[in-house]
Amino acid sequence: MNSLEMQLNYPFGDVLPDSGKTVEIAPGVLWIRMGLPFALNHINLWMLEDVVETEQGRLHGWTVVDCGIASDATRDAWGVLYADLDNHLRGLPIVRVIATHCHPDHVGLADWLCSRWNVSLWMTAGEYAFARMMSASLPGADGTAMFPHFRKHGLTDETMQEQIQERKSHYTRLVPTVPTSYHRLQEGIPVNILDREWQIITGFGHSPEHASLYCAELNLLISGDMLLPRISTNVSVFAIEPEANPVQQYLDSLQKFLPLPDDVLILPSHGKPFHGLSTRIRQLQDHHTERLAEVQTACATPQSACDIVPIMFRRPLDAHQLTFAIGEALAHLHKLWFDGLLKRELGDDGIVRFINMENQISTQAE
Repeated sequence: MNSLEMQLNYPFGDVLPDSGKTVEIAPGVLWIRMGLPFALNHINLWMLEDVVETEQGRLHGWTVVDCGIASDATRDAWGVLYADLDNHLRGLPIVRVIATHCHPDHVGLADWLCSRWNVSLWMTAGEYAFARMMSASLPGADGTAMFPHFRKHGLTDETMQEQIQERKSHYTRLVPTVPTSYHRLQEGIPVNILDREWQIITGFGHSPEHASLYCAELNLLISGDMLLPRISTNVSVFAIEPEANPVQQYLDSLQKFLPLPDDVLILPSHGKPFHGLSTRIRQLQDHHTERLAEVQTACATPQSACDIVPIMFRRPLDAHQLTFAIGEALAHLHKLWFDGLLKRELGDDGIVRFINMENQISTQAE
C-alpha cells in the first residue's frame, strides 16, 4: 500500500468477492467483481435490491450497476452467479440495468443482460449516445479515426502504429450491441431504488456524461470511474473531440462531490470500497497540478503529446495503454493551452507541438 492509499480507510480490509460470489456492502447492496483482459484486470459491479413497477405488477429483484465487457468469460461469470442459489441473490431476477458510462467494461454486456431479463437500460443521454455511436462504428467515432489523430500528435513508431491499427475494432468487440432504447438518467432527478432515493451526480472529462449515484439514507456513493482509490481516472483527448479540455472538466466535476459527507462509503469501479472523500479529491487535484507543472516545464522546447508520454508515464506501455497515455498527455497540454500558458504549432511534418509561452516570448525578444 503506497503513502496516498494509507491516507484512505478501507473498511473491508483485503476482502474481495470470489468469482461467482458476492460481498454484502450494506442491506440490499452487493459487490461483484468481474475480470478484465487488461492490465487493469477487474471491474466492480453493484447489485441493489429493488422493486419495480411493471405491466404485470410489482417485481422484486435486483438493479445492477454496470455490466462488464461482452465476452464469454463475463457471461459465464454471470451464469455462475445465478447458478448458486445459496448466495445473496436468492434467485431473484435482474429488474433494471444502470450503466454509469459508455466505456466497454461498464456497458459491454448491457444488451445481453437487458435482453435476457427483458428490462430497460438506464444511462445519461450523453453516455447512451456515445455507446450507440461507437458500437455502430460511425465515422469519426470508429477505430480508424484513432490512428490519424495519434499520428498528428507525434506517434511515428511504425511497430506501435501497426499495433494500434490492429485495435480499430476494439470497442465493437467488447460492445457489439447496445439496446435500441433506454431510460434517461439526469442530474437533479433521483432514481428510486427499493424506496430509497439515489441522487445522480454527472461528471465530465473521463467520459461524455458520467453518472455517479449517491444514497443519503445509506451514506453510499457509487462513484463509477470518477473517484478511484489507487489510480487516477483517465482523462483523454480523442479524435471525435480533438480540441477538448477534459482535465479542466474533470477537476470541475470533482467539486460536485465535495458537499457529500466526508464519511460516505465510496464504491469505485476499480479497487476496493473506501472512506476519505475529501482526502481523495485533494490527492487527485494535487496529482493533476504536479503533472501540469511537469508538462509545462518540458515545453521549454516544442513538445508533441507523444513526447510528453514518457514524462507522465515512466513505465513500458503496451498498445492498449499507449492510446490512453497519448490521450492523457494531450489533455494536459490542452489544459495549459486553454489557460494561455502554451502555444500550439503545426510543424511542416504534420505534427502538432506545444511550447511554453514565456520561453517563446523570451526567444523572440532576443
